[in-house]
Amino acid sequence: MRALILNCSLKASPEPSNTQALADHVAAAMVERGVAVESVRVVDHAVLPGVETDLDETSDNWPALHEKVLASEILVIATPTWLGRPSSVTQRVLERMDAMMSETDDDDRPVAYNRVAGVVVTGNEDGAHHVISEVTGGLNDIGYTIPGQAWTYWNMGPGPGPSYADTDHGHEWAENTAKTMAANLCTVAEALTKHPMG
Repeated sequence: MRALILNCSLKASPEPSNTQALADHVAAAMVERGVAVESVRVVDHAVLPGVETDLDETSDNWPALHEKVLASEILVIATPTWLGRPSSVTQRVLERMDAMMSETDDDDRPVAYNRVAGVVVTGNEDGAHHVISEVTGGLNDIGYTIPGQAWTYWNMGPGPGPSYADTDHGHEWAENTAKTMAANLCTVAEALTKHPMG
């Protein structure tokens, strides 16, 4: 089984990413369950605005990322919180994934069917539950199955403060929740592999 983590940080590599640091705990828990995990920092790729898979632009890297999405039974969108909302990179990914609603597999089902998805959120401000609901709502519209508690998050609470990598505050809860998230994603993905919908 394969999982893809799309890290929608605004920070390009090799700058450290707090979002990746938390997503790595989800990845490690999935690897323990025998899942092959790949992480991609989206901002390192040229993803043009649009709502189609292929924009016929040689500078657009989304088609290659789209292939990685379709090669994975599990998708994790990892995003920071900015102004209480998902990052602009996350929004662009969801907009490009919008095209998947009209793409079908060999059995004429939407290509996202029988795949699962979850969300990782970091931010030194409130808004994680809002971000989770926005991202999972979009993924569900596209056709992904969202298991119960398919998320983990970390934040400092109201107002500004240190980032995830700058403090130990809340790490135990976020990392334990990451393990539960990974278990739920893997369990439902395995079930859908054995007993697909439609």
